[in-house]
Amino acid sequence: MVIYGVAALAVCMLAGALVGELLGAAVGVDANVGGVGFAMIMLILVTHQLRRKGKFPEASEQGVLFWSAMYIPIVIAMASAQNVVKAVTGGPMAILAGLGAVAAGFALVPALARIGEPGEPLETLQTLSADEKQEA
Repeated sequence: MVIYGVAALAVCMLAGALVGELLGAAVGVDANVGGVGFAMIMLILVTHQLRRKGKFPEASEQGVLFWSAMYIPIVIAMASAQNVVKAVTGGPMAILAGLGAVAAGFALVPALARIGEPGEPLETLQTLSADEKQEA
């Protein structure tokens, strides 16, 4: 049933909000720290486990997909806008922390690119035969 998928999303959202509030209190911030992110990670893990055990039918998955198409992007957009406002009004430390995270991400791109084996380049359409072009 679709309602079970919506219920799974709601439980994960409530649990993620609780974890975010507890994390905010632990670091001394009067805000929810990463609650939406924790909720999405929990939702992914829970639905994966249920699918593996065969206890998450297609109809329940439709409930999660429905809200993921509508609700999750809205919540993430609201959370990111709130984080930007807090960062700008929070002073230079918040801005420096954000810039540091971006710089670390850029610095890790070459290291992440070296992981795994190099792939073969794809053939262009000009080198394919007429039969292969029809299949593509």
